[in-house]
Amino acid sequence: MGYYVRVEPDVNIYVEDVNPGGGKPILFIHGWPVNHKMFEYQFNQLPQMGYRCIGMDIRGFGNSDKPWRGYNYDRLADDVRGVVDALHLQNFTLGGHSMGGAIAIRYMARHKGFGVSKLALFAAAAPSFTKRPDFPYGLSIEDVNKLILETYNDRPKMLREFGDMFFFQYVTEPFSEWFFQLGLQAAGWSTASTLFSLRDESLFSDLGKIRVPTLILHGIHDKVCPFPLAVAQNEGIKTSKLVPFEYSGHGLFWDERDKFNKELAQFIG
Repeated sequence: MGYYVRVEPDVNIYVEDVNPGGGKPILFIHGWPVNHKMFEYQFNQLPQMGYRCIGMDIRGFGNSDKPWRGYNYDRLADDVRGVVDALHLQNFTLGGHSMGGAIAIRYMARHKGFGVSKLALFAAAAPSFTKRPDFPYGLSIEDVNKLILETYNDRPKMLREFGDMFFFQYVTEPFSEWFFQLGLQAAGWSTASTLFSLRDESLFSDLGKIRVPTLILHGIHDKVCPFPLAVAQNEGIKTSKLVPFEYSGHGLFWDERDKFNKELAQFIG
């Protein structure tokens, strides 16, 4: 079932609640530049295993409202809290892909992990999406500036090219088109504003504040969030376990979907 949660007087967040009467809840936060539908191949399977899968579209993406402002990690983490409060979620697993992983980490630090019993990070854009003087991994600032410029000038072309570097396995033309359409559902200004956050914000100090069991799933062929980011997450989160995906790129949730679902289910228990 799908419904809206009001997180600010003028901002509503879309939530898809699959198997609401089911077992242990998992709240999924999608990555840039798509929406909760990227988890289709989880929502197909995990409810059959008895899990309640909840997908939210972050503001500016999918079916959520698309305000002009509010795209920094703090506000996006507060939106997650709004969803958690509205659904009265307790003892749930919080899972985030790419930028969604960054938002999940900020939620854990800023909201002291409210309601979360376990954390799952999928190709997370943390502790920094971009290279820094003391962190030589990730995309260059120039790379991200180029994405921002392309978003403002020819967003469909940018989305098509970004989609081409997303997966490691061969994708069919219809699948590529489907993924492309997910990106088009966002607003252009939201797509650009979240890129500024990805470029400028970091989560080094947030990692040490995570106290719950944490599963890190990351493709070794990831061209968006390179594998050393996962190693840094593993080192920074004392309660974490890292599982490399040897045949995956950034889209490990599809590249190795069976392994992904199995690892996640085993971790949640």
